Amino acid sequence: MNTSAFYMFLGIVFVTLIITYYASKKTKNASEFYTAGGGLTGWQNGLAIAGDYMSAASFLGIAGAVALTGFDGFFYSIGFLVAYLVVLYLVAEPLRNLGKYTFADMIASRFDAKKVRGFAAMNTVTISIFYMIAQLVGAGALIKLLLGLDYTTSVLIVGVLMTVYVIFGGMHATSWVQIIKAVLLMGGTFLISIIVFAKFNWSITDMFAQMKTATPLKESFLNPGVKYKIGLDTISLNMGLVLGTAGLPHILVRFFTVKDAKTARSSVVYATWVIGIFYVMTIFLGFGAAAFVGNSAIVTANPAGNMAAPLLAKAIGGNMLFAFISAVAFATILAVVAGLVLTAASAFAHDFYNEILHKGKATEKQQVSMARWAAIGVSVISIILALGAQSLNVAFLVSLAFAVAASANLPVIIYTIYWKRFNTTGAVWAMVVGLISAIGLVVIGPSVISPEAGKAIFVGNPIFPYTTPGILSIPLGFLAGYLGTLFSSQKADVKKYEEVLVKSNTGIGMANNR
Repeated sequence: MNTSAFYMFLGIVFVTLIITYYASKKTKNASEFYTAGGGLTGWQNGLAIAGDYMSAASFLGIAGAVALTGFDGFFYSIGFLVAYLVVLYLVAEPLRNLGKYTFADMIASRFDAKKVRGFAAMNTVTISIFYMIAQLVGAGALIKLLLGLDYTTSVLIVGVLMTVYVIFGGMHATSWVQIIKAVLLMGGTFLISIIVFAKFNWSITDMFAQMKTATPLKESFLNPGVKYKIGLDTISLNMGLVLGTAGLPHILVRFFTVKDAKTARSSVVYATWVIGIFYVMTIFLGFGAAAFVGNSAIVTANPAGNMAAPLLAKAIGGNMLFAFISAVAFATILAVVAGLVLTAASAFAHDFYNEILHKGKATEKQQVSMARWAAIGVSVISIILALGAQSLNVAFLVSLAFAVAASANLPVIIYTIYWKRFNTTGAVWAMVVGLISAIGLVVIGPSVISPEAGKAIFVGNPIFPYTTPGILSIPLGFLAGYLGTLFSSQKADVKKYEEVLVKSNTGIGMANNR
């Protein structure tokens, strides 16, 4: 057991529990629980978004992916960053102007139908669980490496902590844990990047020249095609990454934690700067791990490469830096999983329990109580699924969540805001087909079925040839929304569309949303 790391872990847990305690005193009603009462400033929400977005996939997964596969691993950094342009220009302002607590609220502003809200809530819970599995896999590998605990115990520890944050602190606690985590993560990554850059003689040219011989891949390390050998597979991955953020429920709900659309836009600008700087630094993490830790040591610690960043910290800074970076990674995971649990629980309590079962008449006390029970349920499901996904790279797992979000949620968001003829049938078709096609293609793809034993869950020949489903499932989601609208006998409510169009662009009537 690494004693320094253990005490730093305890310190982070203690601080976050203190935050949760004070946040619980502010969480008196549904608005406070779901969205922190809309009281965050632009910079606070920007840091919280960055903290939510820079997950285990970013810090642990991308570093490992770059170290083991070179340029192909960097596709994740590019895709995650560019995705925020889609959020900024197409989604942030309309979403804030139309929504209240959840993604389904925004869709329901145009389609007042239970089935639309129900499917939107189902998508939210599904995507959140997908994303959460990745964080728990990273947590299990990290705690196992540092504290010598087995993978199952490690996952259970994180699962219990994330549930505590949500049950007692709601969005207040989650937001401040994310803000603190973002600052720690940026600081730790910057420190490692500076040390790695110094070891490459402060020269980008030298760094790239040395990487041509630093790994078993030789010059192939700097070229695409190591992991994604099929060009369409690369396109599929990037489609999911670039378009998926705009459909991720735990990112979308962050726009409800500010007072207006102007502050929402400001949040995205702050977040984009922080995230952009961070993803540039992932080059140093991946290159440094490949050069100074080595392929065999990374794979020995974790076959998927998830421990590359902590091992790099140990190689260049000794046990103290190793302990600090590992503790930061732990904080990263805690912050993100808390946000995911809260998002899924809010969708169940607000959309399904209140709006569908109780027709919008459940008391705020009942809603918050149901959200807390839902948080426990979501945590249990995620933990069980994470126990079977130990061998998968966390960046890859998150890319699947992105593909599902881009396939099931983004078409509905775009059509709701920008297409006059879009109707309830189209909305349901888009969500159902997008969700089923994305998950179905993953199940029959090489991520689940592989001819090589140990590479996937089952041994055999995959039916779908690509590792991520976006290239087919995203167009299917958009096509289903279009055809569902076209073949439906139901007429679109033009007046409702015009009302939504005005509200989404001006924010008129927004004060009545809460």
